[in-house]
Order: sequence, then C-alpha cells, then structure tokens
Amino acid sequence: MHVAFVEPCFPNNQREFLRGLLSTGARISAISERPIEALPRDLREGLFQFERVRSVVDEHALQDAVKRLSQRVKVDRLEATVEAHVMAAAHVRERVGIKGTTSKTAWLCRDKPEMKESARKAGIACAASARVTAIGDAEAFAEKVGYPLILKPLDGAGASGTHKVEDDEQLHTVLGELQVAQGREVAIEEFLDGHEGFYDTLAVAGKVVLDFACHYYPNVLEAMRTRWISPQIAVTNRIDTDDYKEVRDMGQKVIDALGIWTSATHMEWFAGDKGLKFSEIGCRPPGVGVWDLYSAANEFDLFAAWAHAIVHEDVPFKASRKYSAGMIALRPDRDGSISYYEGIEQMRDQFGDHIIDMHLPPAGTPTQGVEDGYMANAYVRLKHQDYDELRNIMNTIGETVRVKAR
Repeated sequence: MHVAFVEPCFPNNQREFLRGLLSTGARISAISERPIEALPRDLREGLFQFERVRSVVDEHALQDAVKRLSQRVKVDRLEATVEAHVMAAAHVRERVGIKGTTSKTAWLCRDKPEMKESARKAGIACAASARVTAIGDAEAFAEKVGYPLILKPLDGAGASGTHKVEDDEQLHTVLGELQVAQGREVAIEEFLDGHEGFYDTLAVAGKVVLDFACHYYPNVLEAMRTRWISPQIAVTNRIDTDDYKEVRDMGQKVIDALGIWTSATHMEWFAGDKGLKFSEIGCRPPGVGVWDLYSAANEFDLFAAWAHAIVHEDVPFKASRKYSAGMIALRPDRDGSISYYEGIEQMRDQFGDHIIDMHLPPAGTPTQGVEDGYMANAYVRLKHQDYDELRNIMNTIGETVRVKAR
C-alpha cells in the first residue's frame, strides 16, 4: 500500500495525520507547498517520497506530483484532511484512477443547497434553504419563509462568512457584502432557534465505526460575534445512551445519502422546538483540535485509527468513553496586544488534575479577532469523567480567568 498525503506541513496539526499514517507500516509519501525541512526530522525520515508543488489546490500540479510519486510505486490512496484540499484531491483521484472520496461526494459536502437537497430526498430533516443566484431569489425566499434568516457562502466552513439577517434592510446589506449582484452565488437558510452541536465519525466502506458527539456553548454564530463570551466545545462521554440515538441515526443516513465511503466526517446539527435538524457535513475531520479532545477522552490515538481505516479499511481501536472533554476559549478584553492574565494560578490549583493542556500567548503577543475562532488567542483543554462536572469547571474558568490586552 502506497498512500500520498496532501499537505502535511500546514496547519501544524496536519503532522498528526502524517504520524498516524506512518504508524501503519505502509509506504507514505507527501505532497506539500512547503519544503520538506518544514517537517520534524522523525516525520521526514519516515517518508517514502516527497513532492513539493506551488499549490496543492492547483489540480494540474497535484496530478503531476501524484504521477511522479507513482513512477517508483503506484499510489493506492490520495488523502486530504483540510476542507479546501478535498475537492482538488477528489478530482485528481478520478483522473488517475485512485480509490477514495469521489468528486460528486466532495461537491455535495461543499455545496450547501445541493447537500441539503440530497438530505431531504433521503428523508432527513433540514432547515428550509435555497441557492441565491440573484437578489430576487433571496427576496422571494424571505417572503416565503420569514425572518430571521441565515446567509452564507456555498462552501463556507463553520461560521466563516455567515450572516444572520432580521429584516429586508439587513438582507439587502448582506447581499451587497456577499456580492450577489456581481454574480456570486450564496446559500440562504431558515434560522433555527435551538441548541447546536456536532457529530463526528470515522466511516469505513460507508459504515460508522467510531463516533463522537459534541456541544457548542453558546451556538457558533453567537460565539464568533461576542467578545465577552468564553465559548466552549464539550465532548460528551454519554453518546452510547438513548439520548443520542436520533443524532447517530441521522449521521449514518447523511453518510449514506451523500455517498461517503471511507473517510472522517464532521456533521453539524440543531435541536430545538422544531426537533432535530441536519445542518451540514464535511467529508473531513473537524478543526480546532477536536481530535485531540477525542483522543484524550477515549484513551486512544484517533489519528492512528483514521490511518488504519485508510490503509487497511479496518479500525482495531475502540473508544473507552471514560472521559468527557472540552475546550474553553479565552478572549482578550480588547484588540491590541496581550498584557497579562488574571486567575491562571487559581485555575491550576483548583483544576490542574483535569487540565489536558493550555495555550497562553505571552505578553506582547498581538491579539486576534473574535471571529478568528476558538483557538485564535488563549484556550484551555480539560477532561473529567462526569460531563456535568466538566461543564461546571469550564464555566468557572470562563468566569474567573481574564486575558487583559492594551
């Protein structure tokens, strides 16, 4: 087995996927935009071959790199775990005859309106949604569905580029910002009021073999717009209870509907007065270090499990469900540069046994915007055997730890 992995150098957590692949004993090659020296020595020395390209989303360059790698040994798998790389890898697979995620599945996991249409056809409950190719499309949808509404790029990830609109004036302002009149297509959706979470899986031959459920506190759109909030992502260790049966059933139905085969998946969902609703899915792992939380909570190496799925189409790993785990983001009180922290020693004294790790940029570090996400500034990651107690700990940290900027 010869696996070519797309872009092992950036972002830094890509190295963990490469490490997992190397643990399988297969021949592992890499295609990167960066020089091989960007990798740690142990990973460099484990590689079978390495190809550098100008851009890994340049499909011609990526295809040529795969052909060069195949000159010594045929490439059996071409894998990408970054959202922006998934479609290019799928196109190249089909052109050179490599098994894996198809371009149709990759497209359905990127194009929000088509994704939801495929889900609806499979009987999966979704928010009302449509494709907007002209301002009149959005106006008609607003008249039919009513406000509030959500507008987002067709291929947006998380809350990136997402806008909530409450009336006609806001709708036209956002349509202008998204350049719809200039020919850009966007997605418009009914706004769902309820709790937001996600369901992540590792699927082999279309069937879920490992799965995890997480909760957002508060929902993503609010978390990415409100400075004073210290948002949390919490991994439950109660997924095997009946409370999560509906979410797990939905996840498998979505995987079936979109033709996902052997891949990691990341599915967003809402639960509220209108019941459980599918939001979107990616045929790739989640971001913001969530796989680190899964590994810590379940006492195993999820990156190695993923690699075994790719190489062997088998996963000899089992999630222990022993711990719940979570991450709390700590935002600076203003834009500028970090000055100092309050409450860190108290947090260590009180909760040190439960802290997995923390990231506390030193004084003088420029702050990043609230919209830049959960890991943009300071954060703490923790685990606890009891989910409710984990939430209590993160709430206390959010109330007592302060990041001061100037």
